[in-house]
Amino acid sequence: MPKCTINGKEVEVKDGQTIMEAFKKADEPIAHYCYHPGLSVAGVCRLCICDIEGNPRPQIACNTTVTEGMKVSTKSDKVKEGVKWVLDFHLINHPLDCPICDQAGECGLQEQYMAFGKYEPEMAEKKVKKHKVVDLGPTVVLDSERCILCSRCVRFTEEVSKTNELGIFNRGDRSEIGCVEGKSLDNKYSLNTVDICPVGALTSKDFRFKQRVWYLKDSDTVCNGCSTGCNVKVYFNKEGMFRVKPVHNEQVNGYWMCDEGRNIYQFANKENRFEKGIKKLGGASLETMLPGALAKELHQLVKSGKDQTAVVLTGQYTSEEYDSFIGTLSKEFGIKKVYHWNQNEKQMGDFDGLLIRGDKNPNTKGLLKVFEKHQIKTEWQDLEKSLESKSIKNLIVAGPENLSVFADMDSKLALFSKAENLIWLGAAKVEALTSDSGKVKNKNIFVIPLKSFVEKEGTFVNHSGLEQKFKKATTILHETLTLTEVAILFAGKNLTLPSAVEKPAFVESQRRSDQVQLEHRKKNEFVFKRGTL
Repeated sequence: MPKCTINGKEVEVKDGQTIMEAFKKADEPIAHYCYHPGLSVAGVCRLCICDIEGNPRPQIACNTTVTEGMKVSTKSDKVKEGVKWVLDFHLINHPLDCPICDQAGECGLQEQYMAFGKYEPEMAEKKVKKHKVVDLGPTVVLDSERCILCSRCVRFTEEVSKTNELGIFNRGDRSEIGCVEGKSLDNKYSLNTVDICPVGALTSKDFRFKQRVWYLKDSDTVCNGCSTGCNVKVYFNKEGMFRVKPVHNEQVNGYWMCDEGRNIYQFANKENRFEKGIKKLGGASLETMLPGALAKELHQLVKSGKDQTAVVLTGQYTSEEYDSFIGTLSKEFGIKKVYHWNQNEKQMGDFDGLLIRGDKNPNTKGLLKVFEKHQIKTEWQDLEKSLESKSIKNLIVAGPENLSVFADMDSKLALFSKAENLIWLGAAKVEALTSDSGKVKNKNIFVIPLKSFVEKEGTFVNHSGLEQKFKKATTILHETLTLTEVAILFAGKNLTLPSAVEKPAFVESQRRSDQVQLEHRKKNEFVFKRGTL
């Protein structure tokens, strides 16, 4: 493993690694656009120039391999001046539309200029005008004037998604990114091109103009869209959740995530959830109450009918919740009729070769491990027969949070309707449970709203058996419960529940995020004044 010196710091790197990677390992800043660790080296932006001792001219760091004893520096006046000239070149035709650009606040171009630029522009000619608001496909919009032709998006469609929709067309300052004739940017990973775009050229249709990034806080968590368990960052404020982006984890998802996973934030927002506990007796009008009060009220119903009670669980909850829920119901009431609401077995093993898996639950493996721990050995067919014969009167269902991936929802609700009392636990709003359409015909229906995955901490076990712990990101609905809390209340025990006037959990996240942003600004010598950009 060769050793080199980066701006006076001695660093040891792996054989074959580049100077760029050595800079990253040494935690030394270096200007760059086209380089991305998840893509091949293009070497087109020429921004990562550096001095190598013994070389007469500066070299680019992204495409130069480290050799033993190499001494590299970006501190010389020659390199600093060179970087400024390259930045000037990139900005020659760039539009001054930062106030309306979605990338403002997290733009690589802004950050590079503040860190390595700050020059006096010398361009006197008019800027070249290019196409604006180009509809590339169902998810992405292109503003060609902002594009600096780093080719990251083109390389992504060639090397990662392997769909080859994008290319660079025309020559010189007329060159533009665009779709190959007859194609549109329509693949299941298209929004990764937005993530890796270092400027605001590619923007997400879903997020476009919804929020300024400096109004958003963020927190790391695990995607609950399928059993891959991608590491992600969720972005939110007091208004709700707004987007999801991937976090690098070489063992799980690399640098990427699928477009389906980016929609999981929608199921955590208020408009898609029950906010109050609901009680509907004998088909009468709905009565709403606090979720905790309703759960405690159901103690007697579960206790008196424990021999005629069954539980249905989906693989969308944490391992800790499964353990406490099954353990409490078994210990307090002796309930062992616990069933796994699984998807179509044929789809469970599906895999697209990159990230998307047929099992659309984040914790199927965790649920099965808890089943094994508590010696639960039930078959779904037994539940169907028991509901048909009316030997099960009380059915407790911990429903899916992500309703869009459960195509069999209507058929399952029809099955569950055969129980006299349906106790539905879930974060997602299921309209059929409260509508008068007659789809759900239980004599009595009880709905207890649960916390979404961003409102709690716990563990998901992915398809390979990897346990991934995650922390609570924020609180959107304060009165909702976890499965653990529901089990305690079902058992008739007291529980300290959060009040509606309690300080929102996102306040602490905001404080931490504000501190990070402040440090980031200081590091890049940002100066913000009222009325200026």
